[in-house]
Amino acid sequence: MSRIGKNPVSIPQGVDVNIDGNLITVKGKLGTLSQTISEGITIKVENSTVFLERSSDSKIHTAQHGLMRALINNMVEGVSKGWTKELELVGVGYRASSQGQKLDLALGFSHNIIFELAPEVKVETISEKGKNPIVKLTSFDKQLVGHVAAKIRSFRSPEPYKGKGIKFVDEKLRRKAGKSA
Repeated sequence: MSRIGKNPVSIPQGVDVNIDGNLITVKGKLGTLSQTISEGITIKVENSTVFLERSSDSKIHTAQHGLMRALINNMVEGVSKGWTKELELVGVGYRASSQGQKLDLALGFSHNIIFELAPEVKVETISEKGKNPIVKLTSFDKQLVGHVAAKIRSFRSPEPYKGKGIKFVDEKLRRKAGKSA
């Protein structure tokens, strides 16, 4: 049995969960998210907890059971608390600034990269003297904020020798030794 799928999802105060056929909608103070539920998975909401059950023990239903539970948990946590990703720009002359939903990145190319963000994602840039610039992305949709962060990282992913590039704040890079004479 799926260990993740067996765990119930607790619904915090101020979050509404509605089930309409195979569509689940979660509404909270930060926004509204909806997800289509896979075939063979049934959902019950009782006393501010969500329970998921599967129809059989086949491999596909076991995998979908844990996946749907994780997605619903991410939705509930997102509309109540929100999700944050922080990116660090490591390199001489690397800068970031934001104007509304536009992120302006200077990454050592001949031109600046201007990245238009989705309206659900809030961006904030932190630039302190003597420290690397940090781009902070916040949203109620975990999937969207992760996708946007990965897209920004792909503009200049960290290289293994000096570590220059855009990396996640909590990311550990594998460094290689340089030339030996």
